[in-house]
Parts: sequence; C-alpha cells; structure tokens
Amino acid sequence: MKLKDQIIYKILIAVIIAVSALALFGGIMEPDSALYASIAKSMVLRNDYVNLYVRGADWLDKPHLTFWLAALFFKIFGISTFAYKLPSFLFGLLGAWYIYKLAKDIYNEKIGLLSSLIFLSALHILISTFDVRAEVYITTFTFAAIYHYYKAHQGSFWHIIIGSLSAACAIMIKGIFVLIPVFGGFILYWLLTKQFKQLLKPKWWLAVLLILIFIIPELYTLYVQFDLHPEKVMFGRTGVSGIKFFFWDSQFGRFFNTGPIKGRGDVSFFLHTTLWAFLPWSVLFYAAVLSLFKKKNRVVLPKESIFIWLSAGITFLLFSLSKFQLPHYILIILPQFAIITALYLNRLGGRSLNVFFYIQSVLAILFVLAIIGINYYAQFKFTILAPVVAVATLIMLSFRLPNLKNLIVRSVASAALVMIFLSCFFYPTLLKYESGREAGNWLKEHYPNAKASVLMYPDSYSFDFYAKGEAKYFWNYEALKKSKSDPNLVVYVSETELKTLKTEYHAEVLKSFDYYHLTKLTGKFLNAKKRPQVLERFYLIKIH
Repeated sequence: MKLKDQIIYKILIAVIIAVSALALFGGIMEPDSALYASIAKSMVLRNDYVNLYVRGADWLDKPHLTFWLAALFFKIFGISTFAYKLPSFLFGLLGAWYIYKLAKDIYNEKIGLLSSLIFLSALHILISTFDVRAEVYITTFTFAAIYHYYKAHQGSFWHIIIGSLSAACAIMIKGIFVLIPVFGGFILYWLLTKQFKQLLKPKWWLAVLLILIFIIPELYTLYVQFDLHPEKVMFGRTGVSGIKFFFWDSQFGRFFNTGPIKGRGDVSFFLHTTLWAFLPWSVLFYAAVLSLFKKKNRVVLPKESIFIWLSAGITFLLFSLSKFQLPHYILIILPQFAIITALYLNRLGGRSLNVFFYIQSVLAILFVLAIIGINYYAQFKFTILAPVVAVATLIMLSFRLPNLKNLIVRSVASAALVMIFLSCFFYPTLLKYESGREAGNWLKEHYPNAKASVLMYPDSYSFDFYAKGEAKYFWNYEALKKSKSDPNLVVYVSETELKTLKTEYHAEVLKSFDYYHLTKLTGKFLNAKKRPQVLERFYLIKIH
C-alpha cells in the first residue's frame, strides 16, 4: 500500500470520527434512546443494578448490559446526555478497529483501513451515534467475537476466552440470536471447505461452555427479578420466567411471532433498508454482492473470505424471514458489508471505475440538494449552514478526476456533510418538538425542588430522563388523588387530560410545550406552513 493512500485513508477516518463526535452533545431522542437512558438513570438513583424498572414498574424486554454500561458512565461523568452517548460512541470506534484488524489479517492494510472507513461513514452508523440504542454495542461485541474466533481458528488459544467473553457480552445486550452471525459463518465455512474435524475440536465446545459461564450475571439478575417472583404480572399474566423469556420469547418468539411482542414480517424489508442504511456505499455493496456470483471474482480471494460472506448472508436471510423487523437490526452485519464493499472497490478499474465514480458523484449531489431542500422546505433558516454546504461541495468538486481515491473522498465528504447537518442543524431543531425533554429541562431550571410526575402518558421517556430525580408515574386519577396534596408536585400531562385537571383538580398551567413523534417524520411536519396542524400540546401543571 502506498504511503500516500494510507495517509489519505487515515485522514478521512479522523474526519468522520470528528464529525461523528458532534452527536455526543445533542439531545436524547424518543422513544428507545430516552427509555434506555431513563432505565440506566433509575439504576443509579436506586443503586440497584439487578432489577430493571420503567417508572417504578418491572421491565422485561432487553438484557442488562446496555444499561450497566450507561450506568457506569453516569457514575463517572454524572447523569447527562454526553455520559449516555459516550460509551456507544467509543464502542463504535472499537468496532471499527476490529474491522480493520480482521480485514488487515485476511487481506492487507489497505482493505483494513478502507473497510473501517466505509463502516464509520455508513448512514445508519452515523444516525446511531446520535440516536443511541443497543445496536452499536451488539455490532462491536459480535464482530469482536468473530475476530477472536478467527485468531483461535489459526491456533491461538487465548483468543477462545476473549472471543467467548465478547460473544457473551453481545448476548447480554440482545439475546442468543447474536450467535448466528458469530458461529453461523464459521460452521458453514467448515462444511463447505470439508473441515469437518473442526466441529469436534474441544476448543469450540469450550467456547460454548465459556459463553454460558460468562452470561451467568444476566441469568442471575433475571432469576432474582422474575423467576423468584412468579406473582409478578408481565405481559398480562403471572408466572413469567425471565430466563425463559431471555432464551426463547425475546428471540425465537419474535422470529416465529409466538412471543408476547409481535410484528409483521416483509421478506424484502432489509433489501430496501440496506439501500438507505448503508449510504453512500449501498450501490457499491449490491454490485459487490452480485460480482461474487461469478467464480472468477471469488477464486482470487483468500478462502477465509467465505466465513465473512456466510456470516452476513445467513443473518440477512434470517432477518428477512423474521416476523419482527426493525431497520436498526441491519447494523449487526454492516462490518461484513463494509469488508465486502472494500474488496470490490479495491479491484475496480477501467470503465467500471468511471461508472461508479459518477454514481457516487450523483449521490453526493443528491445529498447536497436534499439538505438545501429540507432547510428551505422546513424553513429552519440556518444562516451558518450555507457556508458549510459550500465548503463541502467545494471539497467534493476539487477531486474531479475519476479514480479510486477521488471516489472515496467524495463519498466520505458527502457522508461527513450529512452528519454535520444531522447533528448540528436537523436533530437539534427537531428536538424542540420533543416536549418531554423541553419540559424536563424547563422544570429543572424554574422549579428545582419540584417532584416530577407523569399522568397516564406512557411514551414520553425523555421527561423521565431530563427531569430532576426519578419521575413518578400516575397510571390513573385514583393514584393522582393520593399525591395531589403535595405542594411540590408538578405533573406532565397531555392536552386530552387538561380539561379534567382544570375543572376537577383546579390545575394551574405552568408551561405548555409542542410535541411531535420525531421518529415518524412526515412531509406535513417538515412543511413549516403545515407543521402546526400535526403538533400536539403537553403541559406542566400544579394542582391546588
């Protein structure tokens, strides 16, 4: 690899990391990010790291590790948006490092750097840096397990331990389905290359045993919170086993649509999800996959490439067949997508290189036009946005010759521009319509001694996170009556409850807030003239 290319790739990686870091200082979005942050906050305030609670009620949906990591950073940095987002950001960088290591070991340093760059600049990774959930953790732990098991396959025993710990951590983030991309690729690779003896080697059975040992903390906490208390009502019934939910209902139950949480599957869902989630690289990725159907494109690659393809392929297929599908699930196999795309890019030349250079250039132009169009349509009126777009456009135009370096620079520059727009302009403006966040911050500033509470609105977890202390939840008016005499009580309510509170409880409105469900954006909301038509109102009230 030429030193000049190495320097360029490292500079581009540094640029993407720098613009991604801007997201650390933005707000927390509803519903999932705010929910997870409020659970971790509750852990710290209660000093209880065994039980998971949402508004004082037992919660059984996700394993614990996501919340333990957030709670750890809350203990170090204090309860804040920055502390919640920082561990996910760092784990994203760790994931990029593992991608670099594996691709470098199997191929070369150029493929390693290019794979990491593609991963870090993929749109859904950039979005997940702002809207932090559990998927970045899963992605990193899963790929770390793949890397260490690859090293163990080459004969290094200690990698079995680290790989099993990584796999166990992935399980304690999401569940046992994460073992499919970890082991599925290796098992199919051994079968296809007739390495049947690998299946009988003690080290792989030891790996399974170690995973079971390492997930004991999760099993213990589930047993204490649920299996020891069959009287608890979960999903409308008693006798719910947390351990059974962990091993079956949360994963197989969703896949077969037999568990308490159901969905409606669409076999093409992840085909079109990948198209936008892996921008600006998705067209190149699909071309890379199609190229692998030609034998001449496969035989020139090391045979270890097979387990990377199969790890992604089998996981993608299972996701597509599942009855419960969400866009962020695709993140778990974006590392494999990045390596596949990097390999294809590396061998591009001649007419094909010219074609994809212009395709990537058109995508970059579309990004610029989309940003300008959204800004105009939504009337955000960001005066500083114009020079940002102008500088990014000038950079992209400067690399005008159709070669691989310029293709990559243009693609990364367009991704960086999108990230700056999202983190510094778009999301901060949208968050003004996240009424729970606005209400929680306003309450802390104007009524620092208030006892924050929520009346019969189950979805505004941002208020729980941003309000001081642990917000109390009133499930009905009978519960509210028992606390209404508290002079410090301030209640967060929807407009539908305001009339009753004014007439029967003599409520005083302290402040009103506009609300919109930000994860379900529509053209009507983005249109500044029509936006008031789709806004709801929420209020902070005191009862006299």
